[in-house]
Amino acid sequence: MRVVIAEDAVLLREGLAGLLDRFGHTVLASVGDAPALVEAVAEHRPDAVVTDVRMPPGFTDEGLRAALELRARHPDLAVLVLSQYVEQTYAAELLDSGGGAGIGYLLKDRIGDVREFVDALDRVARGGTVVDPEVVRQLLRRRRDPLGRLTPREQEVLALIAEGRANAAIARELFVTEAAVAKHIAGIFTKLDLPPAADGHRRVLAVLAYLRK
Repeated sequence: MRVVIAEDAVLLREGLAGLLDRFGHTVLASVGDAPALVEAVAEHRPDAVVTDVRMPPGFTDEGLRAALELRARHPDLAVLVLSQYVEQTYAAELLDSGGGAGIGYLLKDRIGDVREFVDALDRVARGGTVVDPEVVRQLLRRRRDPLGRLTPREQEVLALIAEGRANAAIARELFVTEAAVAKHIAGIFTKLDLPPAADGHRRVLAVLAYLRK
């Protein structure tokens, strides 16, 4: 995979480049600000971008806005946001771009294994959707009433759906039967007014679709 990295912290930027190189990927450019990211993508036409949210010059949402611009220009470009923050203003819009395919949003502090990060990037590059459940949780928090209708167990199941887990994996994680998981999912979709779907990727998109309402 051919990748461009945008991260203002030089040690993390170089660390990511070394990590991806170790797993056989090619880092075409590693830059420290949003304008340089846009220029690097125009020059190199990578398969995927890994970008932070808050970068120079303003350290607000430059990386996220650059990612939105890039997705508008290059709809097939895979984008994985890697940040400490959930930027609510543009996060849902980015996750919806390109129909939600080839997009991801992970939180740095919640990645406990390098293989987990590389696997997530691989999934995004193949057109998948990878969203940290905490990102979904914070975005859904803006719609407190519907989310408040979920039981604690349904909220646990929703968090695992956001990770793209299949019913069997959710059942193993929560030590319940697959039939119980299916019942919880049906309840979630009903309470959040989401259409049921059979496949994990589409279920993540269903959750994200709720954020657009």
